[in-house]
Amino acid sequence: MIYIRRHFLHIAGAALALPTISRICDAQPSQKGPTLTQLLKADLQRQGQTVQETVVNLLEMAPYASAPWHMHPGAQEIIFITDGKLVVELEGEGSKELTSGATALIPAETPHLVRNDSTQATARALVIHSRADKEKPFVVVLKRPA
Repeated sequence: MIYIRRHFLHIAGAALALPTISRICDAQPSQKGPTLTQLLKADLQRQGQTVQETVVNLLEMAPYASAPWHMHPGAQEIIFITDGKLVVELEGEGSKELTSGATALIPAETPHLVRNDSTQATARALVIHSRADKEKPFVVVLKRPA
């Protein structure tokens, strides 16, 4: 009887320790480190190579929504699409549809707009503005060129 009880206690102790040992093994550092994927590398354009402020926003654009025709005085804009599709239109360059994972670089002082042409899906993007002059307005709404 003592032998059975001792054997049972060993098995019960192992059963209690096994999940903890498993978690410890799982918590060991991974042999593979983090992955850094460069999405865009570009010099500042039309800003005199100066940045006073960086602004990062999350854009959520409903189906058929559009930003007005506008520009950012003294601020370069980078758009990184995280979900869905967006159309980016730059003055003198036409429209370009961007899908998830794509980037667009909009130089400072460049009239542009962004729109979601989808009938059902909301689009999301990370929008980064590198501002050369914080005293200038952040955005200026313009009349669309004919």
